[in-house]
Amino acid sequence: MKNSQTSTTADMDLWGRTLAAQLDVASQDLGHDIGERLRVARQMALKTRPMPQRLLRHSLALQANGTLSGQPDEGLNLWRILASALPLLALVSGLMFIQALQQDLAESDIASLDSALLLDELPPDAYTDPGFAQFLKLQQNARHD
Repeated sequence: MKNSQTSTTADMDLWGRTLAAQLDVASQDLGHDIGERLRVARQMALKTRPMPQRLLRHSLALQANGTLSGQPDEGLNLWRILASALPLLALVSGLMFIQALQQDLAESDIASLDSALLLDELPPDAYTDPGFAQFLKLQQNARHD
């Protein structure tokens, strides 16, 4: 079994504080010139070092508003772009399928109404009656059932 030695950020912070305390004790015996150069060097090192708050903020954590945040993105590559476009493509193709299906249903309703009008003998007053189309639909449904 492998013994993995993982250090958490708290362990690293504790180690850094003890090292800084030891350096502070050792630097008290140095002259003013060397102390100032060390102070400037520390400030420059701290500017280039990422702050622990930024590191903790980007780690996987539950935020106050209930969202789960993870590591920041490393940029969009081709696979991420394709993966993000896939749901949009599925939505658009689904909407196009629904529209085509509804259009086919409307055309078949009109065609069945026209065939019923052409096959039956009707008086001319029937064509002007507003409820005639509904009557034909009910009659056609009764024939199919």
